Amino acid sequence: YRIGVPTGGNWQEIFNSDSTWYGGSNLGNPLLLQAEPTPWMARPCSVELTVPPLGLVMLRPAT
Repeated sequence: YRIGVPTGGNWQEIFNSDSTWYGGSNLGNPLLLQAEPTPWMARPCSVELTVPPLGLVMLRPAT
């Protein structure tokens, strides 16, 4: 699934409701996601990520 992000660079998953921590199947994303200079959803950059069925994923810029 592709979503728009406000800046380029690396993004990291900080929450995944499908994590085994919450009893899920751990369908998620790699440690870092690289934003591409592809405008998407009125944002200048975008990332392609895995969103688990009926799940919620939260990202933040990597530090």
